[in-house]
Amino acid sequence: MTQVKPGDKVRLHYTGTLEDGSQFDSSAGRDPLEFTVGSGQIIPGLDREIPGMVVGDKKTVVIAPADAYGESHPDAIQAIPRSNVPAEIPLELGLQLQMQSPSGQIVPVTVVGITEEEVTLDANHPLAGKALTFAIELVSIG
Repeated sequence: MTQVKPGDKVRLHYTGTLEDGSQFDSSAGRDPLEFTVGSGQIIPGLDREIPGMVVGDKKTVVIAPADAYGESHPDAIQAIPRSNVPAEIPLELGLQLQMQSPSGQIVPVTVVGITEEEVTLDANHPLAGKALTFAIELVSIG
């Protein structure tokens, strides 16, 4: 049987869960995820787990934050005056917005705090700082 090696195009089904068992993503009900192994198209920790698998293989792997979306950085959390948020935006915790950096880059942020005077925004990836568990099944190679 052919084993996956870097550079192979593969398709796999996956379910991603957090340490508390809550699911954050899954290919269930969708086409399998397709990518080229070792190309940087998926998180590094998961990419490293695919070589050596054969079609039909299933396994569960735990990926540390450093090999997934990185650690959560406190300096990426910032409070801004509430008056800086357009009035037509209905603020609520967990709301995802886009901000523009001084250099013009679009930065996705999540509302993590709201007071009368300030809105606290988090520019960390929502999965930063979290260990991720993936149950994967290799569907095809090539």
